[in-house]
Amino acid sequence: MLLRLCILLLLIFWMGDGLAGQVQEIELADGSVISGEILSLNGGTYTLRSGSLGTITIPQSNVRTIRPRSATNARTQSRSPSHNPVSGQIQDMQHMMTGDADIMSMILSLQDDPDLQRILEDPALMDAVRSGDIKTLEANPQFRRLLRNPTIRDITGKVK
Repeated sequence: MLLRLCILLLLIFWMGDGLAGQVQEIELADGSVISGEILSLNGGTYTLRSGSLGTITIPQSNVRTIRPRSATNARTQSRSPSHNPVSGQIQDMQHMMTGDADIMSMILSLQDDPDLQRILEDPALMDAVRSGDIKTLEANPQFRRLLRNPTIRDITGKVK
């Protein structure tokens, strides 16, 4: 249950901050790295907007890993004593999940999910997500319903 909660917190945090809109580092199978914003993943092809390359498409099979641009800084900050343990778990999962193209595809498919959108629009729930307030989230019916989402369950299964 805690794993599923952490994964859902991570997804909500990503979507709330706008996964599309965040600059990611995309490492390709040949070892090269492109920094850009993931716009979509459709039919096995990522569409990216890169400051240096413009809008480009990359076959999913050519992507080795996807990670936040400042992965090292985020990981270091998450382990500082001022952050709660849930934040550290979320950061660790974020690094693992962004490196898996199948999981990234499932995450991107949730962008238009109405249950997720309702949570993103609820300031009290988003405060609970940001602070890692598990008790508040577990007590919320919208959040519990989102935990039952088949895509969330599939992602949880892949992360285990």
